[in-house]
Amino acid sequence: MAPFFQDNVVFADAPAFTICEEAAFDVVSRENLLDRAMGPMRRKKSSEKLRRNRLPAEGLALVARDRNDALIGTVRLWHVDAGVDASGRAVSALLLGPLAVDPAAGGMGVGSALMRAAIAAAEARGHGAILLVGDPEYYQRFGFSADKAEQLVMPGPFERRRFLGLELEQGWLAGAAGVLVASGARAPSARAKPLRRAA
Repeated sequence: MAPFFQDNVVFADAPAFTICEEAAFDVVSRENLLDRAMGPMRRKKSSEKLRRNRLPAEGLALVARDRNDALIGTVRLWHVDAGVDASGRAVSALLLGPLAVDPAAGGMGVGSALMRAAIAAAEARGHGAILLVGDPEYYQRFGFSADKAEQLVMPGPFERRRFLGLELEQGWLAGAAGVLVASGARAPSARAKPLRRAA
C-alpha cells in the first residue's frame, strides 16, 4: 500500500475512505450511486416526497470517498416539521436519508462512518432530533428507536416499525404528533420559466 501525506507527516497506510461534505460536482456520481445501491423504485418512497425540490440542511450532506477520490457513500439530512407539540407549535427536526453505499464497498464500515459523522454534525449544529425510515436492526446501534416517532406519521405509505427517531436533545420529540412536513429551503428551479410576451 502506498504511503500518503497529511500535515507533512508520512503515514504507511492510507485510510480506506474519508468522510467529507458533499461538493457540487458530486451530483452525477451521487445519483448513479443511489441508482446502483437502491434501484429505480427509490423515487417512489414516502421519504422522497419530503425531499423533492428541497435542499439538504446546511452542512449535512456528506459523502465517503475511497483512496482514489471516487464517491462510495452518501447521506443527507433534510429539514422537516415533525408534527406539532401540545401547544400547536411545529417541532423542527431532521429527516435522514437516503443513506447509501456502493455495493462494491460493502463491508468496509462506510455506512456506519457516514451515520456517525452525520449525527455528530447535526448535534454540533444544534439540531434537536433526527428521524428516518429504515431497518431498526441496523439503526438501533446509533440510538434510533420507534418509540421516539410513535405519534408521528409519514406523508404516504410507511412501515410503522421502520419509522425511527433519535433525540439529540433529551425530550425534543416528547409530545410531538402529526404528519411530517418538509420545511427546508426550496431547490432552485431546474428550468427558467419562459417570459410572457406583451399583448
